[in-house]
Amino acid sequence: MEINKKLSGKNVLITAGAQGIGESITKHFIDSGAHVAIHYFSSADTANELTKYAISKGQKAIAISGDLTKEADAIALVEKTVEALGSLDLLINNAGSLVARKMLDEMEADFWHKVMDINMTSMMFVTRAAAPYLTKNSNSSIVNLASLAGRKGGHPGSLVYSTSKGAILTFTRALASELGPKGVRVNAVAPGLILGTSFHNTHTSKESADKTITEIPIKRAGNADDVARAVLYLASEYDGFITGATLDINGGVYNM
Repeated sequence: MEINKKLSGKNVLITAGAQGIGESITKHFIDSGAHVAIHYFSSADTANELTKYAISKGQKAIAISGDLTKEADAIALVEKTVEALGSLDLLINNAGSLVARKMLDEMEADFWHKVMDINMTSMMFVTRAAAPYLTKNSNSSIVNLASLAGRKGGHPGSLVYSTSKGAILTFTRALASELGPKGVRVNAVAPGLILGTSFHNTHTSKESADKTITEIPIKRAGNADDVARAVLYLASEYDGFITGATLDINGGVYNM
């Protein structure tokens, strides 16, 4: 890939950066010359491989495990990142999960809180811990991973997931207003059907994917690299005028 020189030497923290879309985002940042802190929850082998890859290219890298629904783990993640890299320029909030499909009439309070914590509360914990370091720079950037489900409401059974992703859209706009005066831009991406990831391999049937593809104007599903390129663009526009925005990545199936 073509090197994005704006990212060379920048320090980036990527949550859930060792699987699916997160893995692709991490690879793209490494190939652009960034130093990376790779958070993982269960993908230790991939996180360690990515770390070795970055180091082989002469860049700093560290893999850090943690359950980001726990405030202490989120704080430790940021502190270990800054200790290893020296500072923090970019935060990519990628961690999240649908967990399972449940309709309203089978929704338990514990399940509701679990999914909201995985997708939204964890993002708040990490961002709150990272903000003091990001604001030390004249220009920093945050990119949050939302979803087309946050726009449209998702397929049946994704009520709490879609609600949490919709909350991320509002979180992004509110945070852009709050952190903008401190030199931090905050944007989001909202991917649609992205095949080849554990998320859709687990939660989307072939029949559902095929039907969705017929409704996509460009007649294909997305892939993790489609999302990673958009994340890099939003993260790298240090002198740009884009903040509080959500970039939809769905092949044209939904636009505003």
